[in-house]
Amino acid sequence: METTNNQTNAHTFSFFRMPITNTKPSSVFSLLDAYNYIVGETAKNQTFKLRSITDEKQRRNFKSMNFNYCTFSGTFQYRNDKGLICHSGLLCLDFDHLVNIDGVKKLLLNDQYFETMLMFRSPSGDGLKWIIEIDITKATHQDYFCAISNYLSKTYLLQTDKSGKDISRACFLPHDSSCIINPKFLRK
Repeated sequence: METTNNQTNAHTFSFFRMPITNTKPSSVFSLLDAYNYIVGETAKNQTFKLRSITDEKQRRNFKSMNFNYCTFSGTFQYRNDKGLICHSGLLCLDFDHLVNIDGVKKLLLNDQYFETMLMFRSPSGDGLKWIIEIDITKATHQDYFCAISNYLSKTYLLQTDKSGKDISRACFLPHDSSCIINPKFLRK
């Protein structure tokens, strides 16, 4: 049973320290925490190093060992769907190997149905992570993922990484100085 933190609308989720084999969260993050982490210096050197590696296997290994990550869809006792404490009301959609990242950014930012909560370039540099709100009192996380993926495919010919359907999906946090956060999270 998925629970949600709609009462506070805080959109909190678990943050994990590297490596990816660490399944115990170290803290709870908000969207503003994630934004500050991504635009800050913490992951800058790892991000540039990763993007300089040409061998795909070495890239995957480097990323899994050197990047902190979060689970945007909820807070967890441990990173596994059964470890869910509370759903965040967020869904992270991942778009890999994009030819026109700026064009896709513009499409998603101007979408008439979904408001961007957070958007940033993937650690590899050729993809995007798009975080939007969902209401799991109306449908399950997986149902939202399937419906939104289908909508994006039909509307924009965009293919989402299917792993996003998992509530406990890890999302590596890179450096991206042009990360976009919904302005409502910057207001005090």
